[in-house]
Amino acid sequence: MKIGLRTIKTAVAAPIALLLAGGLQLDSAASAAIITILTVTNTKRSTAKTALNRLFSLTLATVIAAGCFLLLGFHPIVFGLYLILFIPLSIRFDLAEGIAVSSVLITHYLVAGAMPLTLVINEYLLMVIGVGCALAANLYMPNTEKQLQEDQIVVEVTMKKMLDRMSAFLNQPDKEEILRQECLSLQDFVKKAQTRALEYEENHFFNGNSYYFEYFAMRRLQLKIFSDMLQILNRLSAAPEDVQELKELFEFTAETLAEENDGSAILLKIEEVDQRYQQKSLPENRQAFEERAQLFQLFQLFQDFIEIKAGFYRNK
Repeated sequence: MKIGLRTIKTAVAAPIALLLAGGLQLDSAASAAIITILTVTNTKRSTAKTALNRLFSLTLATVIAAGCFLLLGFHPIVFGLYLILFIPLSIRFDLAEGIAVSSVLITHYLVAGAMPLTLVINEYLLMVIGVGCALAANLYMPNTEKQLQEDQIVVEVTMKKMLDRMSAFLNQPDKEEILRQECLSLQDFVKKAQTRALEYEENHFFNGNSYYFEYFAMRRLQLKIFSDMLQILNRLSAAPEDVQELKELFEFTAETLAEENDGSAILLKIEEVDQRYQQKSLPENRQAFEERAQLFQLFQLFQDFIEIKAGFYRNK
């Protein structure tokens, strides 16, 4: 059984919240521990957002409860009226995640049959202690930047191999399935890496670095284009001399593919190849025309593949 860091943090922070609430002799001190458990999340930024939402939610709940209970009495039916008002308003103000926690605290007024200022302060202290311990627990987060950099290396090495294979497999439709499986596997890896990159970004309050997230988003777009290229590869059958320039383009890209490569050299080669294609004589028959069309479509997709990287580099 694997115990994660979030579990350990929660197991430490919740008892501390209970001890603090008990030390201040607050009513329903256990509620502080429950609030901590519900507030600890995977990142600093999401925990801070949840903490603030809980405080705003409690304020909204207190105002509505005061209006309902003080006017109509402390009765279970009135609590139902409170929920009819509180839930839609919470959703309206994007405070839905605080509905359950705030409503539990509001039931303390129902049980007491009164809303004295001391009890209102008691509920706010329970909330502050609960979310405060959750925030304190998430002050430490392991630095995952090294892992993200290793993920980048894996992606680039794998993409180089795939481009080399694509060059070798031109005019060999039966080999397309090998590349497709590699592409699907890499797409899954990049998706997970992008999730890790988002967590890395959200663990920085003021200097969030979105570079890694955008990098893996760029690679996901490229892999989508690569997948489209494989569909053409699956049915491509052309003369060896017609695919030679594309083979050379794929090989050159495989050799030069790197994080810091702006793609300009490849785009220049693509432009040169495009000009040579345009200067070729027209196909003599229907089959040759279809082969030329498939090659041109593959060429256009490859150009899109490179321009995605070039655009990323310009915006970086």
